[in-house]
Amino acid sequence: MTTGEPKLKSKYLMALAATFLAFSTAAAAAEGRFERTLQVTGPVDLTVQTGAGTVTVRTGDASKVEVRGTIRAWGGLFSEDEARKRVSYIESHPPIEQNGNVIRIGKAGDSHMQRNLTISYDLVVPPTTKLTSKTGSGNQTIDGISGPLEASVGSGDIKASNIASSVQASTGSGQVVLVSIAKDVRATTGSGGIHATGVSGNVRASTGSGEVTIEEAGAGDVHVNTASGNIVLKKVRGLVQAKTASGSITAEGGGQSPWYLETVSGNVSVRVPPNLGFDLHAHTVSGSISTNRPLTLQGAISKREINGKAVSGGFLLDVSTVSGNINIDWVA
Repeated sequence: MTTGEPKLKSKYLMALAATFLAFSTAAAAAEGRFERTLQVTGPVDLTVQTGAGTVTVRTGDASKVEVRGTIRAWGGLFSEDEARKRVSYIESHPPIEQNGNVIRIGKAGDSHMQRNLTISYDLVVPPTTKLTSKTGSGNQTIDGISGPLEASVGSGDIKASNIASSVQASTGSGQVVLVSIAKDVRATTGSGGIHATGVSGNVRASTGSGEVTIEEAGAGDVHVNTASGNIVLKKVRGLVQAKTASGSITAEGGGQSPWYLETVSGNVSVRVPPNLGFDLHAHTVSGSISTNRPLTLQGAISKREINGKAVSGGFLLDVSTVSGNINIDWVA
């Protein structure tokens, strides 16, 4: 990929979002619906995609997949007759393919008839469902499946909850909200926040612009990077690598693995249990360092750099900021 491609992609996504926002505020020239029930006999491998429209997935009967689609053709893109013709065609030829327990929704039949339409999907699936979901413009909401889950959106939000396996979620513009994820999380946004709570596995999260909040339920490692935005970490007990160019970092928890917390412009606040030992290296170029923890200092004493041990030492706590203050506190 050349260096110019990400910028072109970003411009394309912005144009796509603006175009479909204009469609959504206009009156629909035609609207239709379809429903299908697909019988299955075991774990389901499901893929759903739509150029524009929402995707909602929730769990139900273990023996079937229920598909409800809503089609809209927007005024200004077609004549009224053409809009009705296209909607009617999709109603009678819904883009659904099934091969046993492998189901593909959104790419079937005469694809040119789907162009410049929005098709939203409301799906009820067995709990033992693996899902890949892709939308060009539109939100996704997924709840209760076994997973793994791979969800991607060009412009829109992703909300996933109660997933019994790993989650990969990415959006060009929008938020990622994850709740109760049993295994690893990988989340990325071009512009938007990432909020993950109750994660039992490792977390990798990055955003170009937006706040990142991670609350662990296990002892997984956490890797967070943001160009512009605050980072908030709660109950973390594994390895931590958190970096932001512009924003503050708040980290709470602690275990045996190192923490590396770095911001160029912003404050850093750390809270660890009072009986937890650590080896501290804290440095700020323009700011101050404060702590209520008794430390055994090593080297020269400076208000802008501290090296020392709390209790008898322990995990490495490496904290730095160019422009901002550092505070080390304790939490019960």
